[in-house]
Amino acid sequence: MTELRGKVALITGAARRIGAVIAKQLHKAGADVVIHYRHSTDDATALQQELNQYRQNSCFLVQGDLLHIEQFPRIIQTIINQTARLDILVNNASSFYPTPIGQITEQDWNDLIGSNLKAPLFLSQVASPHLKAAGGCIINIIDIHGLRPMKGYPVYSPAKAGLVMLTQSLARELAPDVRVNGVAPGAIIWPENQSEQSTDEIINRIPLKRQGSPEDIAKTVLFLAQDADYITGHIIPVDGGRLLNQ
Repeated sequence: MTELRGKVALITGAARRIGAVIAKQLHKAGADVVIHYRHSTDDATALQQELNQYRQNSCFLVQGDLLHIEQFPRIIQTIINQTARLDILVNNASSFYPTPIGQITEQDWNDLIGSNLKAPLFLSQVASPHLKAAGGCIINIIDIHGLRPMKGYPVYSPAKAGLVMLTQSLARELAPDVRVNGVAPGAIIWPENQSEQSTDEIINRIPLKRQGSPEDIAKTVLFLAQDADYITGHIIPVDGGRLLNQ
């Protein structure tokens, strides 16, 4: 798989979990990848070493706190200095935790809105000249709970709902040079405190009767980056049909 050879992809929050799998998938398809991380230095370095063993000088690191948008010009310029181009931006980094009514703080708001909505907007804005020059694309990792609210998450779900509209808005603003789409995962990775009973209840509501995998998300990102030349402004749920029964 070398269809993305010569292209450069930035994946935010890519040191671990779904972001790391997306980075591996795009790298396997031939892209050079830039792994953004905030605190996960060891994980990011290990992933960089792993990918560079497959293809020398094909994986780069950039550190930054996406809640501080003044860092974004430095992040993007670092990438351009390293690779001379940027073709794909995957806005994956995200905070996720419940915020029950009566316990929501302004810090919760700033963190959840900041990571899930504000950062994708301002990072896309800074990256857009380079993406336009390359005829590139933006892929936002959303959530089916940006399409249907989840009880106990009245800040996170609206933040992801905002990312849905941002995806559609940027698709109009950046056309025809840059395509902008989103991927909405369903049950992929369970929260650490998820009970077995809750897991079983969710699985029973999924028409395909099984949990998805990070690879399912990564393959959809690859499709949007590589094979979706006439698709922009759309959100693809990768949820085993769960939205059918919400």
